Amino acid sequence: MKKYYFIFIVFILCIFKSSAQELLKSVEEDYYDFLSLQGLSERPTLTYRTLSDSVWNISENSIHLWNQNNLGRTKVLWQKDTPVSNIFTNGIIQGVKYKIISPNWYNSYNTAAPYGQNDGAIWQGRGYNTYLTGGIFAEFYGLSITLKPQIIFIQNLSFDYTKPNYSGDLYKDKANLYGDYSLGCIDAPQRFGNKPLFNFDLSDTEIRYSWHTITLGFGNQNIWIGPAQDNPIIHSNTAAGYPHLDFGIRRQKIQINNVDLGDIEFRYWAGKTSESNFFDNDDSNNDTLITGLAVAYEIPFIKGLSIGLNRTMLTKWNNKSAYSFFTLLIPFMKKKAGYDESDQRASIFADYCIPEGGIDIYFEWGKNDYNSGFDNLIRYPFHTQAITAGFKKNIYYKKAPISGQLLFELTFIESSMDYHFFYDWGGIGNDFYTHHIITQGYTNKGQYLGAGIGAGGNSQLISYKIYYPKGSTRIFVQRLNPDLNYSYFLAYRNPESSTPNEDVKSSIRVICNLGVESNYFVTKDFLLSLNLVFSDEHNPLNKNDNIKKQTNQIKSEHRFNFVSQISLKYFF
Repeated sequence: MKKYYFIFIVFILCIFKSSAQELLKSVEEDYYDFLSLQGLSERPTLTYRTLSDSVWNISENSIHLWNQNNLGRTKVLWQKDTPVSNIFTNGIIQGVKYKIISPNWYNSYNTAAPYGQNDGAIWQGRGYNTYLTGGIFAEFYGLSITLKPQIIFIQNLSFDYTKPNYSGDLYKDKANLYGDYSLGCIDAPQRFGNKPLFNFDLSDTEIRYSWHTITLGFGNQNIWIGPAQDNPIIHSNTAAGYPHLDFGIRRQKIQINNVDLGDIEFRYWAGKTSESNFFDNDDSNNDTLITGLAVAYEIPFIKGLSIGLNRTMLTKWNNKSAYSFFTLLIPFMKKKAGYDESDQRASIFADYCIPEGGIDIYFEWGKNDYNSGFDNLIRYPFHTQAITAGFKKNIYYKKAPISGQLLFELTFIESSMDYHFFYDWGGIGNDFYTHHIITQGYTNKGQYLGAGIGAGGNSQLISYKIYYPKGSTRIFVQRLNPDLNYSYFLAYRNPESSTPNEDVKSSIRVICNLGVESNYFVTKDFLLSLNLVFSDEHNPLNKNDNIKKQTNQIKSEHRFNFVSQISLKYFF
């Protein structure tokens, strides 16, 4: 028995992974993921991704479309000629290596309204938006440091938006002017003040120590959880990163006596999210403790199929009760740990990647306010649920040096019907990202930690991307309802009638996006990206004055937004 235990420990620790990093949702990371569906690369993670964890390895002899382009290199500054061999040194690089994180200058212009998600610390308001970022990664005997600050400017021009519903002295001069129009349970401003904004953000800066696949780090790196490509329901990089400590095991293959037992991944983190300047005047709720858990397993007898659990919890930062940084490690939380003094979300997912067919199929189902007993779960499992599902397929062309990729993703984050019958905790007061105790909601510095479309709505996205030797071009169409909960709230609570407001259905807000994105390598080291999006927003203020005309063909009011985005990136 001791022999098998020893073998198990050895195989847990025997694999060392390179520390080359790719930015979340960057052109490079998307391309490597495209190669993974060809079997030319392996995904480095199963559910938990940061800049440090997105490590892609591809053979230098591999033949692929961007073979001649530079996607950034990790270089060895110094290597020990005769490495020391023992249990402590075998799992680390005995030397110094570094990588210049590609300088990137991003610019966008929105003609009529804010537009943008999965973009980190920047909030892209109406007008001109820009950021400049870059940095360096260095590793020495397992200790790594990533420095990647970001400088941001937002012109922040005015636009019409729905009047916020906040009231009371706490929201005086702040949310009354710019805040969300829900019942006051989330820090998600519609506009970030009335002046241009100039910000400095630490972005993906962190310090980390890794030994084999065991890792411990502290920093500000954005976290992406789950298989979703556009709208992960538990955690994304739509908001700015927040300071957090994490530890765990990166993706690790388990073998005993040459028998494959599958891949595992485990990560736990605890950090502090912060309130924006446009929520309330109560300094006691400015910060929130967030803890998270991500566990995944790739099944050995179905290669490419991974399953997992993601879980997060928000607690008041100054809470003196039994909560701790490690509460989420308790499998089944009882009594106070699972009720309203905390705000929990959890999801289960399955992701099936089939390189032989160039196919990826994924599904994630999440719940908020879920610790209400097994009987309640059986009677109504749809309470506070959220869903993301998608399909991705590579398409190859034999007679041309190009390849395509089709993507379809569906996201559903509307409140369940039982929420709409109770004013004090339903309607728009609580949904998947809000909570009446944690008033800041599931946000950091005013932006959602989860899906960029926010709570209370749904999204359908379909895109087709063509890869060719000098770059890529993508066309996409998206239809989304950003806030159906608000429309349902108005329908059920018409102040002038005790019956549902039937006119509300003509005022439902919907956004239709049509976009073209293109990336072109001007030289093998210099990448130019240009994106153009036409956005047609129906009933942008959640109302429709055409209703009063009582015609049979009621038409929406429209706001047309033209979005242009350009970025310049240089690879060392």
